[in-house]
Amino acid sequence: MSRPVCPQCQYPVNACLCDSIRPLETRVELIVLQHPSEVSHAKNSVKLMQAVMGEQLRLVVGETPEDFADLRGYLAAQSGPVCLLYPSETSQPLEASVQHHDAILLLLDGTWRKAYKLLQLNPWLLEFTGVHLDLDAPSKYTIRKAKRDDSLSTLEAAALAIETLEPGCDVSPLHDALAALVEKRLAAMPASVRQRYEPK
Repeated sequence: MSRPVCPQCQYPVNACLCDSIRPLETRVELIVLQHPSEVSHAKNSVKLMQAVMGEQLRLVVGETPEDFADLRGYLAAQSGPVCLLYPSETSQPLEASVQHHDAILLLLDGTWRKAYKLLQLNPWLLEFTGVHLDLDAPSKYTIRKAKRDDSLSTLEAAALAIETLEPGCDVSPLHDALAALVEKRLAAMPASVRQRYEPK
């Protein structure tokens, strides 16, 4: 039997985050391409992004080019720059490639392996300028382990990208919501499990 879910934040009622959700207004257009395996993942940060950003965030779930047909049509009709936020040998720093908040940023949501698979199955994504973020601090999403030191949750990557393109935008609603989620998750863990995720 599934646990009752809060209709506002979409988290279980006993882990409701509504008190920590504040809306974020940005002129940067973010589109998340989410691997299907992330949809029901309890630690997926895109659900939290949706609670904060509402309709400002466009989410497309899929894996194959057919799944993204409508999105491809939408992107083809845009006159401004479209960038794929994904670090690679050929990607450029975001701040050096895009000088204005009118850019559309595409983010891949999934583990590194799943995100790479999305890229391999969708070579059309390589038509767009590849950009990456210059990181100066590790991820604060400590309850989800990553194999790479340069890993950020999709939410953290989005917040840093918005800050880069729109310096006057207050992205604290995203950071505060993530901090509240981490705090609630840690508090619900048995002490023996919690110590695995707390800073050494």
